[in-house]
Amino acid sequence: MSVIKQGSEDFISLTDMLRAKDGDFFISDWLRNRNTVEFLSIWETVHNPNFNSGESAIIKSKAGLNNYKLSVKEWIANTNAVGLKATAGSHTDAIKEQLIPPTITKEQSMMVYATEADLLNMALFGQTAATWRLRNPIKKGNIRDEATLEQLVVLTNLESINALLIRQGLPQNERLQKLNEVAIQQLQSLLSNPSMKKLDHASVNS
Repeated sequence: MSVIKQGSEDFISLTDMLRAKDGDFFISDWLRNRNTVEFLSIWETVHNPNFNSGESAIIKSKAGLNNYKLSVKEWIANTNAVGLKATAGSHTDAIKEQLIPPTITKEQSMMVYATEADLLNMALFGQTAATWRLRNPIKKGNIRDEATLEQLVVLTNLESINALLIRQGLPQNERLQKLNEVAIQQLQSLLSNPSMKKLDHASVNS
């Protein structure tokens, strides 16, 4: 099991622990568990005087919901936690975490998106094409050119589902929330699928 030393503190690898117990497993799945959030909150309260207990209470109220996702970086940013660190390990888990879109907020769902393409971009990538361009000024192409194989598979599914939801007369904000839920579920499934890993490897070597 990996141990990382930072200053006088030693950090053990949660990724290694979870993989040993459950095989391929997302840290975000572990953080969705209410018992996990309660344990981390108690630890931080005891050891971290700057811990934001108010934010942790909000997170705790959402933990366990099907469409709720929490990354280590979000936990740290929202609560000033010090007990967890987000690092890129020897495996691809950190990259996988970044591929899964965040849950659409109420404010994001209430915004009006000019095109259906940007609606799908928000559901899958968590940002519009214009926002991606501002954040990546030196990259050529567009947000979809940078998509992984898994993201492109999900995008195709989202396009079909969105067309169906439009025919059903669902307003844009409801469609965005449903598409985002589908994107999160499908990406989590694909990224843990051994067949997709082999396909990814084959495409890289071809």
